[in-house]
Amino acid sequence: MVVLSVPAEVTVILLDIEGTTTPIAFVKDILFPYIEDHVKEYLQTHWEEEECQQDVSLLRKQAEEDAHLDGAVPIPAASGDGEDDRERMIQAVVDNVCWQMSLDRKTTALKQLQGHMWRAAFKAGLMKAEFFEDVVPAVRKWREAGMKVYVYSSGSVEAQKLLFGHSTEGDVLELFDGHFDTKIGHKVESESYRKIASSIGCSTSNILFLTDVTVEASAAEAADVHVAVVVRPGNAGLTDDEKTYYRLITSFGCPPRVLPLPAFILTGEGIHLKIRIYTREFCKCAYVYFQNPFHRHLSRRQNLSSVKRKLM
Repeated sequence: MVVLSVPAEVTVILLDIEGTTTPIAFVKDILFPYIEDHVKEYLQTHWEEEECQQDVSLLRKQAEEDAHLDGAVPIPAASGDGEDDRERMIQAVVDNVCWQMSLDRKTTALKQLQGHMWRAAFKAGLMKAEFFEDVVPAVRKWREAGMKVYVYSSGSVEAQKLLFGHSTEGDVLELFDGHFDTKIGHKVESESYRKIASSIGCSTSNILFLTDVTVEASAAEAADVHVAVVVRPGNAGLTDDEKTYYRLITSFGCPPRVLPLPAFILTGEGIHLKIRIYTREFCKCAYVYFQNPFHRHLSRRQNLSSVKRKLM
């Protein structure tokens, strides 16, 4: 098991959800099928409500933007033909939603409707969110250490709050300082992470982003965000290059934070300097002892094995 080490400059943990905090199986086998199976029933029940009409309006606008795509499903405006017109529009929305989901699209319009449907399901007790067992204990430890914890997911903020508010761990919403979705930007765009840092009020270098998607990790890294790629059961496989390049973890398990604080130790051979070394690329720590510390120089990015060869 490869657990997470948090760099000393990090004050904010930014979490992805699917494949990071929550098993992909829960999302793919429970959340998404629920939408496909119940979207028509939901629309028929809530059609006259303002919120539902706002969802439909946003989906219609998205459909207009997608008109040039192969297989795109249009959503017509009301024609005033009564019940037949209503059923025709409902079916068009259903077809559009299913088309978008078949392509695994993450449009704001789709996520908003999904979020409202999940809200109804969670509040009715029809489902509870599932988290990997290391998630909640780790979040508690991070907060106890004075760090802030945020969520950044392609799912709407409302859907995120539903997951963390109705889980097998109970309501754990209070553990999180805030939530971000695609309204701030897409997760594969570096600018999104700069906006998040600005919103939080910190530097991008103060953020550690945990995700299972390497293209997201790359975008975050380009914004000078610390990243770690989370390897969980059921997640997509990684290429050999990705395994070599990215910092990989299999658990949020929390060892002590990596702090660049020296300690002088008096031994029978004299005074030694004890330094805890952190290498970002390898996410490993080691204690190194040497007698003439001020004649030696360490690079934070050196391979740990090379440091050992030089100093031990």
